[in-house]
Amino acid sequence: MKDSRFALEDYMHFLKVERQLASNTIISYKRDLVEYMDAMERAGYQTIDHVDRQVILEYLHRLKEGGKSSRTISRHISSIRSFHQFLLREKVTTQDPTVHLELPKLEQKLPRVLSVAEVDRLIASPDRAKPQGVRDHALLEILYGTGMRVSELIGLDMDDIHLSMGFVRIFGKGGKERIVPLGGKAIEACRRYIDEARPGFIAKQRHAEALFVNMRGARLTRQGCWKLLKGHSLKAGIQKELTPHILRHSFATHLIENGADLRAVQEMLGHADISTTQIYTHVSRSRLKEVYVKFHPRA
Repeated sequence: MKDSRFALEDYMHFLKVERQLASNTIISYKRDLVEYMDAMERAGYQTIDHVDRQVILEYLHRLKEGGKSSRTISRHISSIRSFHQFLLREKVTTQDPTVHLELPKLEQKLPRVLSVAEVDRLIASPDRAKPQGVRDHALLEILYGTGMRVSELIGLDMDDIHLSMGFVRIFGKGGKERIVPLGGKAIEACRRYIDEARPGFIAKQRHAEALFVNMRGARLTRQGCWKLLKGHSLKAGIQKELTPHILRHSFATHLIENGADLRAVQEMLGHADISTTQIYTHVSRSRLKEVYVKFHPRA
């Protein structure tokens, strides 16, 4: 399938430049499409033009039999459909076999969240007598206080945070910019980190731009962030599995529970579609039901 192999790189360029998708999304699309084309070649197809709708359905059925989740299969369908549409527009093929291809119904899982008490214990866990603890305290305050993704957090530069004005500039998926306010505790923790701890970390890298850096003064990595979060989770005695994204879920859920406007939460999270944000209203209702069942004498 040389025709589609050559077109794949053009398609990746299209996703990056024209659609401005995030790097991780582009990597996922490419992985899905390479797997798809490998399967078509093993089935004996020499050109992408010979692939029809039934062949794709059989391929998706094999993915399901192999234990792939509905969400993963849905992503594969999106990748394959978008690629075939691109091939048709570029006149690499003469037909689109993905027309009327339906996405599987996704099982909606409510995101896991921390209670306010658990968040308080987590944020209080770093030892602020040490520079690393000062940094970690600021990082946790920012992560929970803004609901940003871990990739957005480690991508922050010094000129993205404006403590005197009380906001942070975040570059989300596809490089889209949004402004999110900072609370007083986050501002205080971040100011102490910038004034007291960060200068020691970047002593040999005076031109370091990253806001959050490791002990060597280099930008903190995703793995480094996960590691310190896990360590503080254990120290705080949190029994639940904890990831940076659970703090993002907790941020949104706690706002909704306290009466925040859904549109405002959508803007702060950087969701393109408000339907994505609406999941947190379901979480809030679910938690209310748990409280009712636990404490109401007639429950």
